[in-house]
Amino acid sequence: MGERVGGVEVGRPAPNVTLKGLGSKPTSLQALRGHVVLLDIWASWCEPCKVELPMLDDIASRLHSKNVVVAAVSIDQEVGNVRQFLSTRKRWNVRFFHDPTGQVAELLAPPKMPTSYVIDREGVVQLVNAGFQAADAARIERRLVALSA
Repeated sequence: MGERVGGVEVGRPAPNVTLKGLGSKPTSLQALRGHVVLLDIWASWCEPCKVELPMLDDIASRLHSKNVVVAAVSIDQEVGNVRQFLSTRKRWNVRFFHDPTGQVAELLAPPKMPTSYVIDREGVVQLVNAGFQAADAARIERRLVALSA
């Protein structure tokens, strides 16, 4: 089928992970069907993540009306570290979740921090972006826009 990246194969359904709420109620990838989803795995100690998340937040703001959900799952063990990072912005458009036990990360097996997964309305992984450089944001946004059209 497609390229395998960590525990995920592009072109195949995403595993139905449960996302534990962090300022938002718990949900699952299954519950987000019908939306185009950008699922990001990050941590507060990850320097590229600190650059990426504000850019993803801008994408979430621009694409909210197109039925795109940006969900960021922190693998930090200490929720205080996550909250401290989140306090760097007054308001976030990204929906934040917390995976202190590493269940989501274990299932997806992201090869780098951060790793983003673009998932279409049917729950199929269309793109995996491992690591992050500033130029990745525009490419990810173009893919989200195309899938939401």
